[in-house]
Amino acid sequence: MSIVVINALSIPGEAGPELEKRFAARKHSVDQEPGFEGFQLLRPVNGEDRYFVYTQWATRDDFENWRNKRSEAAHAPNDGKKPVASGADLMEFEVVEL
Repeated sequence: MSIVVINALSIPGEAGPELEKRFAARKHSVDQEPGFEGFQLLRPVNGEDRYFVYTQWATRDDFENWRNKRSEAAHAPNDGKKPVASGADLMEFEVVEL
């Protein structure tokens, strides 16, 4: 059963364009991960001020494996840029097959 993981990112002030630029620069970086089914970055429009990062995975294990691998990479040297988000909330859902 597929799962959807949504990361709700709190973005300060006018930092939205920078966040979008950074996601665009690595748009296909997850495409080849086992079990990855899709990605969307959702910009707030009305009644919400957070960006939502929507990913879909074939299984929860696929997501967990990617997250663990990504966590290890987070400790490697980066490009020196500070994070854009000031907070994040992770939500997980199972896709209901109808």
